[in-house]
Amino acid sequence: MSINPPMQPTTASSLSDWLVYMQQIHVSAIDMGLSRVLPVAEYLGVVQSAKDDAYVFMVAGTNGKGSTTATIAQICQQAGYKTALYQSPHLIDFNERVRINGQAVGDEKLIQAFAKVEQARIACELTLSFFEMTTLAAMLIFAEADCDVWVLEVGLGGRLDVVNIIDADMAVITNIGIDHVDWLGNTLEQIGYEKAGVLRENGTLIYGDLQMPVTVQQKIDELNVTCYQVGNDFAFFDVADMAEQWQYSNASVTLQLPKPSLSLTNTTNAISAVLASPLQVSQEHITQALEQVRLAGRFDYQNIANRHWLFDVAHNGQGMAFLLAQFIPFWQAHVSQYPQAKLHLVFSMLADKPISEVIELLVNSDLPIASWHVAAIDHFRAASQAQLAEKLADELSKQSMDNSQTYHQPYYYDSLAQATKGVIEASASEDMILVCGSFHTIAEVMVSLSESISGL
Repeated sequence: MSINPPMQPTTASSLSDWLVYMQQIHVSAIDMGLSRVLPVAEYLGVVQSAKDDAYVFMVAGTNGKGSTTATIAQICQQAGYKTALYQSPHLIDFNERVRINGQAVGDEKLIQAFAKVEQARIACELTLSFFEMTTLAAMLIFAEADCDVWVLEVGLGGRLDVVNIIDADMAVITNIGIDHVDWLGNTLEQIGYEKAGVLRENGTLIYGDLQMPVTVQQKIDELNVTCYQVGNDFAFFDVADMAEQWQYSNASVTLQLPKPSLSLTNTTNAISAVLASPLQVSQEHITQALEQVRLAGRFDYQNIANRHWLFDVAHNGQGMAFLLAQFIPFWQAHVSQYPQAKLHLVFSMLADKPISEVIELLVNSDLPIASWHVAAIDHFRAASQAQLAEKLADELSKQSMDNSQTYHQPYYYDSLAQATKGVIEASASEDMILVCGSFHTIAEVMVSLSESISGL
């Protein structure tokens, strides 16, 4: 029995119609490689437009890409450049992925771009994945808007990611950890090789990790890349007696700056990238940007439904370790203000992520987790409730039996919406609720909270 192909939407169709269509027309959700996408990109003229008309920042790395790209874009925008920002995935609305001067592009502009990409794809007689289609649409929008600066977040790896059809003027690799092993390899050297694929001959790299795989250094040497590495060429200092300020330093400048809402590590990488570029940016521009930059789901503290919430998209071992390093002092400060406060978790992950490693870090963090509220994500890649329960039980059983306090009580639900309701019922107004494990976890909880509030 043959299956009819999906009906092609038109410019009169809804954004949702287009998104569903683009998810159906290719054989797989992830299809690494540039051979199919390059002819379509050249047909659209986006590669040449980026080369001729814009300064391009490209950010790769295992964790911290979203915070880094958001900060770079905010600084450039503050300095007066018309700035395009492309990020993925989104939390709530697809439009979050495509921004110009901080404003998400509207449905109509996205639909028009999707239609042009689809026309080009058909003309080239090629098939493209959802991510390839939507990324090309974002680039087309940036080209047509004549943006001065493009800030592009790599989706997966670097070398074979669709974003890499553009030559970066300034590359950033935030860090390299083990993630996406099915596509990138299971060693730091293999993953480093893939991420170093964003480098170009005689280009510049900001490298935000103290350790560098040999494969990255080899690519730097091969392409004669100028590399600035954290710890060697730039650094930050969190001044203990200055709660609201911190210090950035490189070989040329030392800056006293206000503390941003995002991590200082990622902020430092972003500042280093901008300062190493030919863009005209002052300390005042950087200061103003740090006072304004925000990114939902990245150490994102909010007071909702008379509860204290901390949302973070950490979804692998390196990301969770980074989150805990920030969260533990944050929790301690909260307890000093609310001595009776308890800590609760809303947690879920995708099945292809290192679930046991992440849970182990949480369980062994010495955080007094009063309760876990766990449900499967509503996504085809989700870990099931049974998988999550098994891995959580395994880690909890390894805990030392000399702990006299009762912590880590798990509760399981049929959906994250129910888990959100459950954690509110199980907590008090002074308590802290940490939501983590995946972009999808954050999104579903945020949507549930929004619907609950709007329904009051």
